[in-house]
Formats: sequence, C-alpha cells, structure tokens
Amino acid sequence: MIRTATVDDVPVIHAMIRELADYEKALHEAQATEEQLRRALFGEHPAAYAHLAVSDEDGEAVGFALWFLNFSTWRGVHGVYLEDLYVRPERRGGGHGKALLAELARICVERGYGRLEWSVLNWNAPSIAFYESLGAHPQDEWTVYRLSDGALAALGGA
Repeated sequence: MIRTATVDDVPVIHAMIRELADYEKALHEAQATEEQLRRALFGEHPAAYAHLAVSDEDGEAVGFALWFLNFSTWRGVHGVYLEDLYVRPERRGGGHGKALLAELARICVERGYGRLEWSVLNWNAPSIAFYESLGAHPQDEWTVYRLSDGALAALGGA
C-alpha cells in the first residue's frame, strides 16, 4: 500500500534517508535533520513531497519516495524529479519500489506532467536493472554538475 506521508512520518523518513545514505556509502554526507525535513515537506511553502510504502500486515513503513517538481522549458510543463527512492533491504522484492514509482507516474499523468526523472549511481546494478525493467532509459548524453559547500559560497558571494 502507498500513502502520502504526514508530518508524523518525518522520523521514519529521516531514518530511511540515513539508511539509504549508508547503502550508498555516503552516510557522512547525510546532514539533513528531522526539523529540516519537517519544514521542507510540511512547512508554510512545501518544496518537496513524500510517499510511503507501508506493509499490508502491520502498516509499518518499509520504503519511501521523496520528490519535487521541476520544469521543462522544451515541453512547457512540470515534471517530477525523484530525489530518493528507498525500500528497506529485508522488504525488497515485494513490489514496494514499483508501487512507489507507479504512484509518481500516476501523479504525472493525472496532472499533465511531462516527465518522471531521477538519478542512479553507476555502480548500483540492481537498481539500474529494476528501472530498465520498467521501461526507464538512462540519459547518458547528459552529465550532472553540482556546486556545493565552498564552491557554492564562493560563487554566491561573488
């Protein structure tokens, strides 16, 4: 079962973000606090949205999708950028990840959004195979660039 996250879900979303960061060998980079997530997801001007995959047996959260809107100047419509998709390891293979992606695809179709996009680490073969099994294709002609920390501060202060 998939449901929209509520403010009461922030602690479990935060815990799963840290689990995902650990899986991606980058736990030291996961600096977000529960309060930051609470403001981003449920503050006066939410900038991101979340859905939970919950167990049919006990309602326990077993995965999440955290996403936000982007915009295509070429298509002239919004899209969804999936920042994180995570299913706890012991619950993988039960259809939760596919159900989360299907919910986001449903939102895109319902609202007339043109794209559902996300990034995946090049070494994450199980996820790549899963995404490709759904019909997703890598956009390998594009390279993601990022400014952060000191470089961001230097450019922003220029």
